Amino acid sequence: MSISQAGSRKGELQKLRENGRRRISSAAGGDPLALGLGLFSLGLGLAEVTAPRAMAKLTGMPDNDDSQAVLRAAGVRELASGVGILTNERPAGLLWSRVAGDVMDLLLLAGAARSERSNPERLTVSAAAVMGVTVLDLLGWRQHRTSRLGNGGSRGMLSSGQRRLASASQSAQHGIRVVASTTVNKPREQVYRFWRQLENLPRFMSHLEKVEITGTRTSHWKAKAPAGLTVEWDAELTEDRAGELLAWRSLESADVPNQGRIRFVPAAGGRGTEIHVELQYDPPGGIVAATVAKLFGEEPGEQVRGDLRRFKQVMETGEVLHSDASVHGGAHPAQPSEKPLRREGMLLGSQLKGAQP
Repeated sequence: MSISQAGSRKGELQKLRENGRRRISSAAGGDPLALGLGLFSLGLGLAEVTAPRAMAKLTGMPDNDDSQAVLRAAGVRELASGVGILTNERPAGLLWSRVAGDVMDLLLLAGAARSERSNPERLTVSAAAVMGVTVLDLLGWRQHRTSRLGNGGSRGMLSSGQRRLASASQSAQHGIRVVASTTVNKPREQVYRFWRQLENLPRFMSHLEKVEITGTRTSHWKAKAPAGLTVEWDAELTEDRAGELLAWRSLESADVPNQGRIRFVPAAGGRGTEIHVELQYDPPGGIVAATVAKLFGEEPGEQVRGDLRRFKQVMETGEVLHSDASVHGGAHPAQPSEKPLRREGMLLGSQLKGAQP
């Protein structure tokens, strides 16, 4: 072999190595944690699909046809997640879907524990391993979500036309729908004015941390998510009819795309105002992610109904009434609390006075 040929081959090998490094660095958005989770999904999925009986025995599940069928299905899900994470430069949504899959696996193990043919010790070890992976999935999701918001997902980066176009495309999405209503013994103009001041919302919406007004019809929202995480989005009012209707939709930077409307209707017999809320949202991971939220005790339908109950209390009494259970941690006798409460009515008094007709 001549020196020139050897040099040429060496150059080709160097190019191959560089291309390989490039592909690895671009896989999973260049994040080692996401890359590892993607490879883990591929390995686990391959084992579940090709050797379900051995996996059932390893995890402590009953060795029967049903367990093997469920494990094959879980394997297909893992393979799809692995391929998606490794080929996507922004795998935040896929990492969140892995969290949903982890919860499904925990439910599967819990169901298997009811069988007399299961191995309790191995099931316990398997559940602990799944919970450990869930923590890693949550860390990976949070890291990529924060990165996305910092690299072009932040508010102010899109033109008004681009925001409207993105919002219009979101309105066609099919998410999860929540409908709730309540009656408040106050005139509808007063109820509407209080609600229209969006900064008031976190005072009775337990999941909201902050609402910041960013324009005449735009605002930035920050809310609590399961497992102590937070989500943020920009929103735009699409309809605003004084005393009658408020409608909104999230913009392109939303962690959880959503839209909704609130109608203010005079109650029969002059008994105040009926409030009708319709909310549609599209969580990362879809319907499965909604199941995750329920398991964390944060199902959106219950949240909205609780928010309306607190809003009714604020409008009618000037404060949110707290139960004894909300003040004391753990078991305690059912008696009036001796612990002083910070009355939210003091915070809201000025707002309510300003909203008097």
